[in-house]
Amino acid sequence: MALYEHVFLARQDITPQQVEALVEQYKGVLEANGGKVGRVENWGLKSLTYRIKKNRKAHYVLMDIDAPAPAVHEVERQMRINEDILRYLTIAVDKHEEGPSAMMQKRDRDDRPRGEGRGPREGGDRGPRDDRPRRPREDRA
Repeated sequence: MALYEHVFLARQDITPQQVEALVEQYKGVLEANGGKVGRVENWGLKSLTYRIKKNRKAHYVLMDIDAPAPAVHEVERQMRINEDILRYLTIAVDKHEEGPSAMMQKRDRDDRPRGEGRGPREGGDRGPRDDRPRRPREDRA
């Protein structure tokens, strides 16, 4: 069986419980067709870069899938029919990542207090420029 990472975006006006129900529905479809789902990460409600079907936000969900291609095609077919799904993307991978995804690591990083993990800054954003001599100012007529 092949390994896939599958991300889908659900409409902003459905509840988190409905998003979990969608995940369970698609897990059932995959398992019925001989596949299995590993890690499932709910990235939460995030703003979209541009509107999709009049939605400005969407619920993002990542699923690690180990299934044959026909099972993945069936899930994608059902997602095309479902009005709650705005977009989906399935990517074949060589192996699944261990631990949290980059999006979940970003969330952990955003939860830290501001300034934590940063050294002191001197001389503004770029630091002091002692390596360059000052240019003489030319008087213009």
